[in-house]
Amino acid sequence: MAELTHTDAVFTPKPSQPPPPNTVGVVGWLRKNLFGGPFDSVMTIIGAGLLAYFAYGLFQYTIVNAVWEADSYRECLDVTQGAGACWAGVDKWMNNYLYGRYPDAEQWRVNLGGIILAVWLAPFWFEKVTQKIAVGVSAVLTYPFLAGALFLGGDNGLFMQAMSSVALTLFAAVWLNVAACYSGRRSLGAVLVQVTGFAGKDDRLYKWVYLAAFAVGFVVAFIFQSTWNLAPVQTTNWGGLFLTLVISGIGISTALPSGVILALGRRSKMPVIRVFCTAFIELFRSVPLITILFMAVTMMPLFLPVTLNPDKLVLVIVAVCIFAAAYMAEIVRGGLQAINTGQYEAARAVGLNYWKMMTLIVMPQALKLMIPNIVGNFIGLLKDTTLVSIIGLYDILLMVRASGQDPKWLGMHTEPMLFAAFVFFVICFAMSKYSQHLERTIGGGYGRR
Repeated sequence: MAELTHTDAVFTPKPSQPPPPNTVGVVGWLRKNLFGGPFDSVMTIIGAGLLAYFAYGLFQYTIVNAVWEADSYRECLDVTQGAGACWAGVDKWMNNYLYGRYPDAEQWRVNLGGIILAVWLAPFWFEKVTQKIAVGVSAVLTYPFLAGALFLGGDNGLFMQAMSSVALTLFAAVWLNVAACYSGRRSLGAVLVQVTGFAGKDDRLYKWVYLAAFAVGFVVAFIFQSTWNLAPVQTTNWGGLFLTLVISGIGISTALPSGVILALGRRSKMPVIRVFCTAFIELFRSVPLITILFMAVTMMPLFLPVTLNPDKLVLVIVAVCIFAAAYMAEIVRGGLQAINTGQYEAARAVGLNYWKMMTLIVMPQALKLMIPNIVGNFIGLLKDTTLVSIIGLYDILLMVRASGQDPKWLGMHTEPMLFAAFVFFVICFAMSKYSQHLERTIGGGYGRR
C-alpha cells in the first residue's frame, strides 16, 4: 500500500516499491528449518543419521534378507537365522488375514460387496454430478442391507429382501443420475419429469413421477434379487480385514448423523430431551470401549427374552455405534459453539425456523470447521475395532495372532504384525489425506486461511 508523506500540511502519496525478489529456494528453506544455527544443525545431523540407520535396518530385514518361499517357519529360520522376515508365512495366511474363515468358494460375495460400495460412492468425485448428498444418504441407509444379504446368504426373510431391493433401486438411480448429468440434463428427476410430460405442470405433481419410477425399479429389483440362491455363511466365519471394515464402516457411517442428533438434543431447550442426551453422552464417554463391548456381549442377552438370541456380531456393532455416537456428539457440539451468534440471529431475522436455520446456515459452517476432528475420530474408531479380538471375534488382529500359533508357522509373530501395521497405516493415511483435501476444497480448517 502506498505510504503518505507530510509536506506543507498536504498529504501526497509516495510511490510504492516493488517487493524484493523471492530468494528463498531449497537452500534457504534448509537453512531456515534445519540448519538455523549450530544446535539445529547438530540435531538435524543426528536425527538424519538415526533415521538412516533404522531405515537401512528395516530395508535389510524386510527386503534383502527376507524369505519369500518356504513351507514352514523352521525353513525360514534355517535360511535367515532370524536376520530377515519370513514373508512366506504371511503369503500362506494372506487369505485368512483378508477374509478370516469365510469359505473360499464364497469370497467373491465379499469382493462384490466392496465393488458395489466403491461404485456407489464414485459419483462423489464427478464434478458434473448433482444430488451428491442424496448419494451419500442412500448408501448409508440402504447399502448395509444389500451387503448383509450378500454376505450372509440363505433365506434373509421378506424385510431383508425388500430393503435389498430398495438398495438396488437406489444404486441404479445413482448411476442413471450420473448419466443424466453428463448428457446435459440437470438431474435424473428432471429427465423423468420431461419424459413423462409433467414438465409444464405444477411442481407438486413431480413427486408422483418419482414415486412411480421408484415403484417400477423396486419391482424389477425385487424380482431380480428373489432369484438369488446364495449359500448361508454364519457370522462366526467372518473375520480378518473384512470383519474389521464391516464393524468400523458401520460405526463410522452412523457416528456422524447420530452424533449430530445427540449434539442438537444436548443443546435443546426441552429439559427431557436435553437431560436424556446429556446423560447418554456422558455415560458412554466415561467408560472405555472394551467395557461397553463386554457389557453388550455378556450382560445384554440377560435382559432380553429367552426367545430372542441376537448374534454376537450384531451386539458388537451396536456397542461400537453407541460409543462412536457419544464421542461424535461432543465434536459436533464444539463445532456448533464455534459458530458466531450473529449467524443464528441473521437466520432468525430472515424468518427461518429452527430446522432450516440448522440445516441451511449453521450446520454446514460447523461441519467445515469440524473436518479434522471428525476424521481423527474416524481413524481412532477404525483402530479401536481391534478390541473385538478380546471378546472372540476373529478380526485382522486376532487372525494375525492365530497365524503365529499354527504348528507349521509356530513363532511367526513379527511379520504378521508388520503386515497388519502396514494395512492400518495405508487406510488411516488415506483418510488423513482425504481430510486435508476436503479442507482445501470446501474451505474448512487451514485450507481457508
